[in-house]
Amino acid sequence: MQVIREFDPWDGKLCTCPDKYSLNPYTGCDHRCIYCYATYIPNFFRPRRKKDLVERVKKDLKKIPESSLISLSNSSDPYLKMDKEYKDTRRCLKVLKKNGMKILVVTKGVHVKRDIDILKRADCAVTVSLCTIDEEVKKKLEPNAPSPKKRLEIIRQLVKEDIPTGVRFDPIFPELTEQEIPEIVKKISETGAKHVVSSTLKLRGDSWKKLKLAFPEKAQELEKEYFKEGEKIDNSRYLPEEKRLHILKKVVEECEEEGLSFGTCREGFPSLTTPNSCDGSHLFE
Repeated sequence: MQVIREFDPWDGKLCTCPDKYSLNPYTGCDHRCIYCYATYIPNFFRPRRKKDLVERVKKDLKKIPESSLISLSNSSDPYLKMDKEYKDTRRCLKVLKKNGMKILVVTKGVHVKRDIDILKRADCAVTVSLCTIDEEVKKKLEPNAPSPKKRLEIIRQLVKEDIPTGVRFDPIFPELTEQEIPEIVKKISETGAKHVVSSTLKLRGDSWKKLKLAFPEKAQELEKEYFKEGEKIDNSRYLPEEKRLHILKKVVEECEEEGLSFGTCREGFPSLTTPNSCDGSHLFE
């Protein structure tokens, strides 16, 4: 297939996602998140369109089963700034809906509201990514992404339109955003969202360099945890298992308090996932 691919996060042995397909309407992303896991793609922070995208999507759909789950997007964002002009994501949504596909939108882009008219009529769920509600921290972690306040507002709008909505509280930065867990989960609950997906920060070479530049003092604290006490799994540096479990249990406790379902993936703790999916695909039910 050309633009729709079977979802396979680097053949990760800890991935618990259900079978699904992945579609990235654009190549690359301009949010410039310092923790991004997709920077192996050349010129990643200079996003560009895909030639003949919609025609290629139509051809690929003929090769996959009816009512397949298709995630937009897993190595980009379907609602980049450039999509306001080109509307490639909207064109893809129309084709997916027409062909009866299940659509799982993953985004930080608040102009997803433009496509509410399609999403509310499709077999669709949306998960909005959020890793901090501290505006100053956000500026360093996700320089070009929409503000946390705007993302919380769009979650409320999606919920108001009866579109199944969850939040990807991901990644959680130990010693940096970890202390925000109670407040963030409460904010999520206040929006009306029903599900939270969380994972701890995984480090790769380029993200570690960026983290040290953005938060030099915090990086000194984290170096021991990641590189001496932690472990390398699937080409990423992980916190020690006990530390990861401690952080994620905090999220679980807050979600239980607020009546939210919880999921986590690529952590090695499948028992923490309360519904039948870690990624929010159960929201279709």
